[in-house]
Amino acid sequence: MRRVAVASFIGTAIEFYDFYIYGTAAALVLNEAFFPTLDPVNATLASFSTYAVAFAARPIGSVIFGHFGDRVGRKSVLVASLLLMGLSTALVGLLPGYGTWGIWAPLLLILLRFLQGIGLGGEWGGAALLAVEHAPKKKRGMYAAFPQLGPSVGFFAATGVFWLLSSVLSDDAFRSWGWRVPFLLSFLLVGVGLFVRLRISETPVFAKVMAAQEASKVPTLDVLRRHPRELLLGAGGMVVAYGLFYTATTYCLSYATGTLHISRNTMLGLSLVACLFLAAGTWLAATRSDGAGRRRLVLAGSALAVVWGLVLFPLLDTEQPVLVALAIGGALFCMGVVYGPMGAYLPELFGANVRYSGASLAYNLGGVLGGAVSPLVATRLQSAFGSSSVGWYVSAMAVVSLLCVLALPETRDRELA
Repeated sequence: MRRVAVASFIGTAIEFYDFYIYGTAAALVLNEAFFPTLDPVNATLASFSTYAVAFAARPIGSVIFGHFGDRVGRKSVLVASLLLMGLSTALVGLLPGYGTWGIWAPLLLILLRFLQGIGLGGEWGGAALLAVEHAPKKKRGMYAAFPQLGPSVGFFAATGVFWLLSSVLSDDAFRSWGWRVPFLLSFLLVGVGLFVRLRISETPVFAKVMAAQEASKVPTLDVLRRHPRELLLGAGGMVVAYGLFYTATTYCLSYATGTLHISRNTMLGLSLVACLFLAAGTWLAATRSDGAGRRRLVLAGSALAVVWGLVLFPLLDTEQPVLVALAIGGALFCMGVVYGPMGAYLPELFGANVRYSGASLAYNLGGVLGGAVSPLVATRLQSAFGSSSVGWYVSAMAVVSLLCVLALPETRDRELA
């Protein structure tokens, strides 16, 4: 179990590092590097649009990798998703800007971002199942906490690398080549992830499915036919986690540096502090879910997010570092309380022969609704109605998730096989 926990954690941390460095770069420099002919607001929207492309690709990745994960096995699919995600990320660091390749530069950026989304679409479901299907029944929430901590660590590493580069490089150097370094580091991280994942075994639950010859022929179709309610409500339950994260990180980073004129270094440093709140909320809720139940904790996190959405931007608009850190950290803590139990909750909603497809698709459909559009909607709302309207938008997403989870059952006592 120690090896399984490490493998699910490290692989997920690496893949989310890859995903988050793009979000940070989109907020700070990609608008200038790839869309220099647009005015600032539209350049930012264009940058965030390339960012959103990956969320549209993630359900496609769920279908592709989920199909083979439910028919061939969890382990081999996780290796493939890591390779696709890591290599497409590293190639962004080698991609010339608009000044060199013209229109081809943003077009290739969109293609690489799309491939990132395909890779990440297959990652989370496999990593969660790797932990949950190996774990003892009474400790599934605790072991699922390890892949759920991957986003916290990946975001911390991504933000930390950008903060370090921003600290040691001049602004011109950072904008011309420094932002590429975090992407190029992915070449090294892919090697580490492959070394870890190739040493783990297939899950015992999937081995039973194969031994009984119960593998689904077309898992996604079976999910749509037999589990449409779980799929849609599970996706709805994830909306607030995505909405909180990408509003509090990617959008708030752009808003604070561009509108409030807080220095890039200060905001990156405060984001590092906020990562600790995310990790704390994730671990606390995931481990407590074995006793208190998954549903109860997800509902508590969603309810707290309804309130926090209304105080997020008043705190941020003070421009005081401590209150800015509290604003972002509080939002990420709420996200962690929702997100932590989901590592066990979503897999437990689906049968073993379609679990990879069902859990992955629910997780990533929630990302389309909550993550892809959040920075875009927030940018438009703020420019038209002011920052408080973005907070209301966050609270509305929390209400949606609260209602969806209320319609779902508790699952902690279900058998997985």
